Amino acid sequence: MTVPPPERPTSTTDHAADLSPAPGDLGLVVSGTRLLTTPDGGLPRVGELPAETGWVPLGTLDGVPAWATETADPSRAVTPGRTTAAGATTGSRRAVGRWRSWRALAAELPEPVATLAGRAVAVVTWRRTHRWCGACRAALADVPGQTARRCPDCGLYVPLRLSPAVLAAITRPGRSGGPTELLLVRHASGPTELWALVAGFVEAGESLETAVRREVTEEVSVALDTVDYFGSQPWAISGPGVLLAGFTATVADPDVEPVVDGRELVRARWFPVDGLPAELPPAYSISRWLIDAVAARG
Repeated sequence: MTVPPPERPTSTTDHAADLSPAPGDLGLVVSGTRLLTTPDGGLPRVGELPAETGWVPLGTLDGVPAWATETADPSRAVTPGRTTAAGATTGSRRAVGRWRSWRALAAELPEPVATLAGRAVAVVTWRRTHRWCGACRAALADVPGQTARRCPDCGLYVPLRLSPAVLAAITRPGRSGGPTELLLVRHASGPTELWALVAGFVEAGESLETAVRREVTEEVSVALDTVDYFGSQPWAISGPGVLLAGFTATVADPDVEPVVDGRELVRARWFPVDGLPAELPPAYSISRWLIDAVAARG
């Protein structure tokens, strides 16, 4: 069974009272949806980076403050030799900045570090796309101590809003006393080669459980019996601010066969949990955690 590593204390508490980051703080430089890493694939320290402006606090990781900034010119980013315990930089600066997507980082780094990287992408993207008031068009101002902005003219409050989405591991009893079967689908877009779980965004006025039932009905025409919460994961691939909530579910009719909608999904199949396909979601995703948990139970 694949499970995420134990989560270390990761705080998202704003430490905006600090006027600027210290050389030994973590410095996450974002360009689009990519982040700058050290040559060995880790997160750099502020002292290992060129002088940047616009640092915003992300919280702390293992007690070390973390900051993010955005660069529109990735070629400007450099990583020097190393940072001493006192925070001084030694060695010459070399233009060897290694840009990695969040997907690549999440596949290699411990879960708390990958979560911090995803938060950096979300915060930086939100700041870039929420510069102006949507009501009166004035420039928004930062709210001290919060990941939020406020319009100085009309008072509109603009926090970093999350977009909740749900996904479900749907099971039915095995045929003729065989192992439990899991419903997997292939999507019409995105990583189309993977067998994944039914998923979708929550709509206004819905509970998470209601969204699960609606998405499953819409996409595979299957009615559900039980729907149980499994866990959640912030997700930086589907767009900044996405929060995935995972559920396990059982079908109301064990003889039902899925019928795909033909728009979002192209295939849907029941698989015995001891015969799952190789083309599954990556190990760092809650989708895979759900699949592995169901397989372990089966």
